[in-house]
Amino acid sequence: MRILLDTHIWLWSLREPERLGSSIRRELVNLQNELWLSPISTWEALVLNSKGRIRIHGEPSSWVARTTAKFHEAPLTHEISMVACELDLPHFDPADRFLAATAKVLDLTLATADRRLLDLGSIKTIANR
Repeated sequence: MRILLDTHIWLWSLREPERLGSSIRRELVNLQNELWLSPISTWEALVLNSKGRIRIHGEPSSWVARTTAKFHEAPLTHEISMVACELDLPHFDPADRFLAATAKVLDLTLATADRRLLDLGSIKTIANR
């Protein structure tokens, strides 16, 4: 499976792995899976750090390099931007829109605990259970 981690799933895997459900934990360690991360998640983490909602240890550049090294980097393309605007989501969180569009365009499975992103129909998801 090709899995795109929602930002909170990525951060929980780094900081609070006990918040991950057993199925997500199992998929994250399955060597047959490809794990993907969007630069939108990096941006979200850095914004959370600047607001004091999370704490990044060390210089942001080295933290990003260290915590993203094992992931495939999902591109942010014009097509993804267009699809993000076209998605029928129940809210307008730009990061969620970009992550959902990335999953759709690149045919990735979005790992998330966000109920608003689960069962969108055209996007494959795996729930944090």
